Amino acid sequence: MSGLVLKLSPKERVLINGAVIENGDRRSRLSIMTPDAHILRLRDAVHPEEATTPVRRLCFAVQLVLSGDRDPGKAHSDLLRQIEDLSQVFQDRDSRRILAESSTAIIEEQHYRALKALRSMIPREDRLLAVRPS
Repeated sequence: MSGLVLKLSPKERVLINGAVIENGDRRSRLSIMTPDAHILRLRDAVHPEEATTPVRRLCFAVQLVLSGDRDPGKAHSDLLRQIEDLSQVFQDRDSRRILAESSTAIIEEQHYRALKALRSMIPREDRLLAVRPS
């Protein structure tokens, strides 16, 4: 069996093709068989009011593609440009690896994989902004 398997906690919400689905009182598994389905766990989402930094804005932009609110083809060059902009700031080896992985995922239209990688940049960005002189 192929496809994506979602393991949901009780009352967990997920966005599938624009519809918010809430799990019941028990853990469950969903098998998503449609290869082009737009899926986003709401617990992983960056909400619009939280998109206040470059990494969070990029995560939010990728989420718009995942939710089906933005055309992947039209978003492609913008997302890659934003990743390139981040690479001008995050120059350590590990951050470069994460940004390269994100770029590859965008090129391969694996937007959830890109989002997952980019979310790991949020704590780094938080640390960078915390030590930035005022």
